[in-house]
Amino acid sequence: MQNKGKYYITTAIAYTSGKPHIGNSYEIVLADAIARYKRRDGFDVFFQTGSDEHGQKIETRAIEAGCSSPKEFVDQVSDTIKGLWNLMDTSYDKFIRTTDEDHVKQVQKIFKKFYDQGDIYKGSYKGMYCTECEAFYTESQLVDGKCPECGGPVHPAEEEAYFFKMSKYADKLIEHINTHPEFIQPVARKNEMMNNFLLPGLQDLCVSRTSFKWGIPVDFDDKHVVYVWLDALTNYITGIGYDADGNSSDLYKKYWPADLHLIGKDIIRFHTIYWPIFLYALGEPLPKQIFGHPWLLQGGEKMSKSKGNVIYADDLVSLFGVDPVRYFVLHEMPFDNDGVITWELLVERFNSDLANTLGNLVNRTIAMSNKYLGGVVADKGVKEAVDDDLKAVVTSCYDKVEAKMDELRVADALTEIFALFKRCNKYIDETEPWILGKDEAKKDRLSTVLYNLVESISIGAALLDPFMPETAQKIREQLSAPERDFDTLSEFGKLPNGTKVSEAPEMLFARKDLKDVLEKAAEITKKQKADFEESQKKAAINLAKAGLAPAPAKEAAPAEGGSDEKAPIDIPAKDEISFDQFGAMQFQVGEIIKCEAVENSKKLLCSQVKIGSQVKQIVSGIRKFYSPEEMVGKKVMVLVNLKPAKLAGVLSEGMLLCAEDAEGNLALMTPEKDMPAGAEIC
Repeated sequence: MQNKGKYYITTAIAYTSGKPHIGNSYEIVLADAIARYKRRDGFDVFFQTGSDEHGQKIETRAIEAGCSSPKEFVDQVSDTIKGLWNLMDTSYDKFIRTTDEDHVKQVQKIFKKFYDQGDIYKGSYKGMYCTECEAFYTESQLVDGKCPECGGPVHPAEEEAYFFKMSKYADKLIEHINTHPEFIQPVARKNEMMNNFLLPGLQDLCVSRTSFKWGIPVDFDDKHVVYVWLDALTNYITGIGYDADGNSSDLYKKYWPADLHLIGKDIIRFHTIYWPIFLYALGEPLPKQIFGHPWLLQGGEKMSKSKGNVIYADDLVSLFGVDPVRYFVLHEMPFDNDGVITWELLVERFNSDLANTLGNLVNRTIAMSNKYLGGVVADKGVKEAVDDDLKAVVTSCYDKVEAKMDELRVADALTEIFALFKRCNKYIDETEPWILGKDEAKKDRLSTVLYNLVESISIGAALLDPFMPETAQKIREQLSAPERDFDTLSEFGKLPNGTKVSEAPEMLFARKDLKDVLEKAAEITKKQKADFEESQKKAAINLAKAGLAPAPAKEAAPAEGGSDEKAPIDIPAKDEISFDQFGAMQFQVGEIIKCEAVENSKKLLCSQVKIGSQVKQIVSGIRKFYSPEEMVGKKVMVLVNLKPAKLAGVLSEGMLLCAEDAEGNLALMTPEKDMPAGAEIC
């Protein structure tokens, strides 16, 4: 195998506020697939992940959980995170914790170095603070009075703090981004950072806190703890042996700068602005690339325990197995748009792609080899034209996958691999081994056909290995095929003649019954809801014991008559219309397949709405009530034949129907039962 040099890949370190859901787990699986692929492709890979364990939110969560200290709490959660990463068969080389002693010491050294060279100064901060994101915001940065990152509540905060002079390095960073187009991917993330943060001008960044204690102490001013993001971001260098005094390890000298920081799109600002500026101040090179991947949404909505729509990796594994879950999250995530996970889609992918396309292919090939050839396959040289097409598809697959992986288009790489398996299935239909097996004179042709299939599948298994390692290993074992280096995959015929396949092949994937899966999923959801409610009760009790219980929420005044329901609304009557006038309006059910905020508008969302076989673009003034992520996947009622018009310069080809209450709150009108996109509303 050719040595292609070093490759250092990291994930964001998981925040220890609770158990990661499948959307969080997606990132570690994605990073693992890339790391495994690079290793197989000849790179010397170092793969780091870990847990982020400091901050005000952790301090509060520890109290809610009834732990004796924040350290006890993060020990438990970090073990849970590590357990999930191991369950998902991830091959990380280092799991760093920000409570690790060597990390703590280096963060203190880094903070002092910044202070000594004049990058940090003491002042006081007054602004709006989001506890969930551990971040301050100005009034102008808020969206509808809420956190621009998570959409949660913010509160006024004022305290003494140290500040980092961000503007000192801003121009240097802007130049780097402009001259290194690959630095921030996808391009939309780069544009967002440039236009929303860097070009308008950076404010100095608060890098210490005094209002809580669970953090790394500033060793020369013990009233302060280091801001959690300065602490967390430095893990990428402390984990491989960086030393602020100039005594960095050989590991650091070998692997830094990182080749890829893989992170969620919600923390792109911290990684593409704060982190590079910190590195400039340290005099260290910037990472080569930062990829802000999209979210995995549950039925079109961001996962939330309070919504009861959270799915965890271990629950999925209990129903489908590790490799099918890996396949699903990798295959269903587009390069730059959010992916969607539903139980129905999981079953569909499992049955169609895994059970039918791949599992059935392997099982049929082995069964026919045993039935007709005693399990022994060999190339007898009896060729036909159809063989050439199969071999061309198989031997070109590596180059296609390589091109997709170079662009981090992992879902597309998987599609290329499964195109190989689909071509093998087609080859079986074209050559009809069951017909050849009835004619003794065609036994050599049959042997060649089955050899071609075993060789093709073994090449496909080699390419599949980074994504579904357990499945790839099972295929190799059942075919008795040797493990293939990537630099041999363009050569057809490396399988030794006389290879004997397994006499008793194991079914790789048994088809799933949707009804059975939905019943089990309902049980999982019911248990999660009960556990969440119990944890909320426990948290309230523990907060009260600590004297930190929040004031009870003010109850809304009941409507007249003592009912808790909202009072009915009367609106002025409009002129009556004829049946013909009503009949001229066309209402249909639409499915929102994509949604984005309209630039330079605080009110408008632009949705791509599937209506039958068409997709219409509809602009709606509902941004205050729905996020773009919440919109995707919704079935809505649409006035289809409204004359197109431009809103804020964006074409709108219809209208989404909403209800409005007395306070002006809007709610989308949705069908009571699941109806197909395009169904007429009459």
